Amino acid sequence: MDNELAKELFSVPDWLYLLRVVVRLCIAVALGAVIGFERERTGKSAGVRTHMLVALGAALFTTVPLEAGMRTADFSRVIQGLVTGIGFLGGGVILKLSEEHQVRGLTTAAGIWATAAVGMAVGAGWLWPALCGTVLAWVILQLLHVLETKLRPPGDSHGQHQA
Repeated sequence: MDNELAKELFSVPDWLYLLRVVVRLCIAVALGAVIGFERERTGKSAGVRTHMLVALGAALFTTVPLEAGMRTADFSRVIQGLVTGIGFLGGGVILKLSEEHQVRGLTTAAGIWATAAVGMAVGAGWLWPALCGTVLAWVILQLLHVLETKLRPPGDSHGQHQA
């Protein structure tokens, strides 16, 4: 392999830079796991691994342009593309059951969408908003589900909105 090519491909410009990127990606994966764990625990199709990958991908799509010094206007197009792609992915988990007149998967799709936002925030270096978003998502998915179940009318075992 040509020495210049090897240098370009395998050299790390700054160890602090490498550490910053690795820490951001690991935090994104961990926060994605927190959101995905609740979906996994309740037996939904998109669980821990899906949410971890969504957070990782969003963090990468955010970190790389920022680290490359991309201008704000160009970076906003990256974010627009990411949000559109995540919407398409979320649409894939939504299922309409025509016989029962129910739609399933909306909450999971919204969780994927929130997980992507968390990954984007971490990738951009905004740890506290990402952490707050993760806590709020967990509260919504976990604690409000318990409350919803307790408030559900007797005989309605599934409710009107399956997620």
